Amino acid sequence: MPRMMVTRVSLLIMSASACALGQVTPDRMYYGVGRAVPMTVRWATDAGNDGQSEARVELFRFGGESPVASAPVTAGAINMGSLFPTLWADVSAGVLYAQLTVGEMRVGPPVVLRPLHSPSRAMLYSPEAGRPYYLDPVTKVESIDPKKGELIYIPDPPAFTGICAYVEKHVELNTTAGTIELMLRPDQAPNTAMNFMHLVEGGFYTDIIFHRIVPRTANGHPFVIQVGDPTGGGDGGPGYAIDLEDSKLPHDFGVISMARDTDPNTNGSQVFICLSREGTARLDGRYTAFGHAVSGSDVIQAIGASPVNGDKPIDPPILLSARLIDAPPFGLGPRPVTRPAPPPTAPVQGR
Repeated sequence: MPRMMVTRVSLLIMSASACALGQVTPDRMYYGVGRAVPMTVRWATDAGNDGQSEARVELFRFGGESPVASAPVTAGAINMGSLFPTLWADVSAGVLYAQLTVGEMRVGPPVVLRPLHSPSRAMLYSPEAGRPYYLDPVTKVESIDPKKGELIYIPDPPAFTGICAYVEKHVELNTTAGTIELMLRPDQAPNTAMNFMHLVEGGFYTDIIFHRIVPRTANGHPFVIQVGDPTGGGDGGPGYAIDLEDSKLPHDFGVISMARDTDPNTNGSQVFICLSREGTARLDGRYTAFGHAVSGSDVIQAIGASPVNGDKPIDPPILLSARLIDAPPFGLGPRPVTRPAPPPTAPVQGR
């Protein structure tokens, strides 16, 4: 089990006003397995409801264009558990998004419905040596070469304990180079996304420098910009660590992922944003990618272009603040950013 896992994000995330047109709001964040899942539905008269239009809650999987389930609702209290009994019957359904729709209009941010499953713990293991990675506390000698270790996951005894429900949020990073908006991916890394929201909401990311910038790898490909250590030295964190999650989100331009030490289960507050697919593809499966930028590609590139000494920025850009903002209705938000094409090279004129 994780040494420590921060899973509490205050009820502010769930109850803050999301949209003048309305939304679905969970009564609380955690619901035990098989129990009622009370939520509140509200919408304004200009949300497509002319008195005849049907209001309904639709369940989506990330990336899906059509709902996997739908149920009519009226304004006021609802029980999501009775509306959608499959929430308890299908324990392998994964993360779902509950979206209020009035007539043909999707209204307000969706509610993230995340099943609570026992996580698997990551380990670096050498089949050749027949032992896992560890650092001897006395000799400081590593048991295996971590670069040759295979990353494996050891499952805990299976358990499904309930549902975590919260109104979906994006994260806005306000930097000295401009603003970056991030969409989180709890469908890929639910614990990591929750941990990041907790730190953002608590004001952890305030006046912190981008302490590591790698404009290019040895192969010449743009790599990463890194932030999240209040000391600015690269060794600081939030005072705890969370385990690596087996995210399948590819590292690509604008993707945010967790920085860590050699031990895979040392994720905390340090994060990096990728500068290219070519430079960061090798990180897939070895680091936990948990979101992607939906705006601010120019800001990411500007930070990545900062002058450096090695990987240390000479005049470090600063993450001034981070805040949670309401997500758009499911499927209606901006797409992930793509890496801007380099400017065309002027042709060489012949003599």
